[in-house]
Amino acid sequence: MDVILLERIEKLGQMGDVVSVKPGFARNYLLPKGKALRATDANKARFEIEKTHLEAQNLELKSEAEAVAAKMDGLSVVLVRQAGEAGQLYGSVNGRDIAEALANDGYSVTRQQVRLDRPIKLLGLHEVGLTLHPEVSVIVTANVARSAEEAETQASTGKAVLSQAEEEARLVEEEAAAAEVAADEAVAEQAEIMFEDGAAPDAEDEDGDAGDTVAPADTDNASKEAEEAEKAE
Repeated sequence: MDVILLERIEKLGQMGDVVSVKPGFARNYLLPKGKALRATDANKARFEIEKTHLEAQNLELKSEAEAVAAKMDGLSVVLVRQAGEAGQLYGSVNGRDIAEALANDGYSVTRQQVRLDRPIKLLGLHEVGLTLHPEVSVIVTANVARSAEEAETQASTGKAVLSQAEEEARLVEEEAAAAEVAADEAVAEQAEIMFEDGAAPDAEDEDGDAGDTVAPADTDNASKEAEEAEKAE
């Protein structure tokens, strides 16, 4: 379906552009939200008549959005949630939750203006984009913590606060890994010592009866005594 855009639509076009979109997208979003008109000859003529007014209106809204964006620059909102020891939330934080948190801080933002690719499911600091106007965006920080106190700690350290149990579990795991490495090294060292001891056995005890071996000199003397005994006979 061809439509005339009445404002800038990201990844689609600028105000006044005639673009082709899927019929469902036009009927369910663009047309009922007043963001586009069907690209008929009558609507094209209508747009040309209202173009100046629409541009002026858009400029005014853009200026207002830029002023709000300037105030929100560096803004951080706190969302207190229950979570497990590893920082996994019991649930999640979505666009509606962030819009409500901003409203509590005095900013009027709808959940449709919150750009969140997927729900937040972990404690910590998360950057979230807001579209205040088709041409104005701003980044805010969602500080998700178990309490206001932990949120302050996260804001100052820049990282999630994990429980003492989680830290202790991490230390135990590191100690177990170090002990395993030390045990492997001890086994390897013992094996090397055993190999060296068995590789070069004593030559004098190779047959297990080294003490009974007759020296060559003793053999010669025994032969001479036998000859002399024969002559005497």
